[in-house]
Amino acid sequence: MPLKLTTYHRGSRIPELPGTDTFHSTELFHVYEATPGYAPLLIVASENGIPVAKLLAAIRKSVRLFPPAIIKRCEVYGTGEYFDETLNREAVFSDMLQRLTDEALREAFLIEFRNLDNSLSGYKVFRENRYFAVNWLRVRNSLHNVEQVESRFSSSRIRQIKKGLNNGAEVKEAHTPEEIHAFAKMLHYNYSAKIRRHFPSIDFFQLLEKQMPRKSRIFIVTYKDKVIGGSVCIYSNDSAYLWFSGGMRKTYALQYPGILAVWQALRDAKERGYRHLEFMDVGLPFHKHGYREFVLRFGGKQISTRRWFRFRWEWLNRVLIKMYE
Repeated sequence: MPLKLTTYHRGSRIPELPGTDTFHSTELFHVYEATPGYAPLLIVASENGIPVAKLLAAIRKSVRLFPPAIIKRCEVYGTGEYFDETLNREAVFSDMLQRLTDEALREAFLIEFRNLDNSLSGYKVFRENRYFAVNWLRVRNSLHNVEQVESRFSSSRIRQIKKGLNNGAEVKEAHTPEEIHAFAKMLHYNYSAKIRRHFPSIDFFQLLEKQMPRKSRIFIVTYKDKVIGGSVCIYSNDSAYLWFSGGMRKTYALQYPGILAVWQALRDAKERGYRHLEFMDVGLPFHKHGYREFVLRFGGKQISTRRWFRFRWEWLNRVLIKMYE
């Protein structure tokens, strides 16, 4: 029986599907779908009417410093989720990747695959579909083999946490719409371009709490009832992923809001039994990255990985393939 691929652009049409990977879940599809500026697509592979794999992607607007200044880009986290151990995973991924490439490039100028399980994930299939790889870095904290997350922190980082708490800062999980709105507004105005250029609509954070309460958490740092920092975590299988974090470090330097936000995310993940916490978007290996240097002082390890890219313009894609071969 040949493999059947079905593409979903509307959440209301997605049937009940198996799976535990949050980055390819129907819940995250619904979050993207309801967030202004995002257009998700979910590809489901099935045999004999039974789903065997799925791949979630999101197309969003991106503002760049060089022409074309405004583009649409398609982002995918990982290479999909697979439900049948006996199937040829490489062949299934190949079919899904071809479908995604054809559909996404009708709207998007660029497709990017990121946060791969390992640097060799999908290597042959990406090459066959004219994607090119750029070496990247991941930073991950192991939580399962330490009694306390602070045991691997630098001594200066531990002092800063104690000072922040002693100087009146408080850390907690955000639940109310007012808390989440204040957090998102703070992060929007204080988010450093060194961490990430793109910042989603405030609606995105409200939707995480509404659509994915078991698979996401928002932590806030407050001082005199004002939100001065915070972080957002996504949880998938046995790992936590710190997706956004930041704080008003200049205005509230003595409270160390950015540091407390990361500390709380690590501490909560440890208490809830997750084996690892990964910091997303820590940059290129050959480029000094302030955020990467910041999070490494929490005791994480750098891991080499790749990101795969494909451009709509064939001539540009060919040039970049030659550059990165």
